[in-house]
Amino acid sequence: MSGAETLNRTGAQWVLPLCWAAVLLDGFDLVVLGSVLPVMLDEGVWGLNPASASLASTAGLVGMMIGALVIGTITDLIGRRKVMVLAVASFSVFTALCAVAPSVFVFGLLRFLAGVGLGGCLPTAITLVTEFARGNRSSSATTIIMTGYHVGAVLTALLGLVLISPLGWRAMFVAGALPALVLVPLMVRYLPESQIFQEKAQRNAETSGASSARESIAALFRDGMGRSTIAFWVASFLGLILVYGLNTWLPEIMREAGYPLGASLGLLLTLNVGAVLGLFVAGRVADRTGVKRSTVLWFVAAAVMLALLSIRLPAVGLYVAVLLAGFFVFSAQVLVYAFVGRAYPVHSRATGLGWTTGVGRIGAISGPLLGGALLTAGLAYPWGFYAFAGIGALAALAIAAAARPAAQPAAPAAASDEPSEAALQSSVR
Repeated sequence: MSGAETLNRTGAQWVLPLCWAAVLLDGFDLVVLGSVLPVMLDEGVWGLNPASASLASTAGLVGMMIGALVIGTITDLIGRRKVMVLAVASFSVFTALCAVAPSVFVFGLLRFLAGVGLGGCLPTAITLVTEFARGNRSSSATTIIMTGYHVGAVLTALLGLVLISPLGWRAMFVAGALPALVLVPLMVRYLPESQIFQEKAQRNAETSGASSARESIAALFRDGMGRSTIAFWVASFLGLILVYGLNTWLPEIMREAGYPLGASLGLLLTLNVGAVLGLFVAGRVADRTGVKRSTVLWFVAAAVMLALLSIRLPAVGLYVAVLLAGFFVFSAQVLVYAFVGRAYPVHSRATGLGWTTGVGRIGAISGPLLGGALLTAGLAYPWGFYAFAGIGALAALAIAAAARPAAQPAAPAAASDEPSEAALQSSVR
């Protein structure tokens, strides 16, 4: 038995926890600027103002978009394991350097470079857990690792309360880089390469040589996949408008509706509690009833719950509605990733996930802008919820338009109980 095969057999149990930890860093990045920017603005660091702070924030999101697009394709060429290690290491190095940035320009540049590395983590992590999931449980594996995103966001907010006052804002970026001191060595030692990818790469080497990046991207539009590819991009874009728009502006929209600030912040917490609960349930439902059907249902339910928030409800009813909105909105977006991970063949799977998450990052940028525009125009309540509900409905239509891909030829049976390519494809309904 080769060393690679031994690593695959003994390291399979490490895939989910290591990928979960990598996705947790995405949650850190979501919250860290919100934690430190008020302090940086108060201290007048580098003459920072709201406009330049917004540019620095956007730079990180643009980096994530580029990272997802580029690194996802690279993953299909050189392997999942190498990309995960390099992505986590690069994100951590550039995050640590943010603590010693001498100017707002350098700070924004470092945020961009950190975003490139972090942007490659998500599609690669989903690809790995999909290819290591047992039987037809890849949707559950995908939604479970995405709980790391919300756990990371909560832990970072708590960390800000502990670190910023005594140590200053720079300590947050040092703390964000420290996990790599443990995570990267663990990945190097224990994270296996996907057996499915290895066997596919071996067959390619024996027949036609290494696939080019252009071929990996072209595969997203061949064999009847073009319509599905566009549908995935549209749904991911719309889904992240909802995720980032609600996380950014829900408290302020609720204040516009007449609720006190404390209640508004409580609703934001309730929204994210619902998100975690939804992630655990959505994956199991998708594995049992089919990922396409479940994704459509989840976006429709999200649209209904968001529209319901436009009605003034009694306190208990309001919290239940917000909990259910979080339950469906966040996990609907993750089900898109689960669908993508099952829809493409091995040689273009990470490319498909990378481009889907990359295009989705445009929605992550657009969501806060949409909410801000509605607030500025005085239309946030109730029309903001109508707008978000409409976006959820459009996402459901996009997923409904995705065609079921043609069956892919089965890959040779992997070591232990890793699923074959045919098993993954047969579970897309």
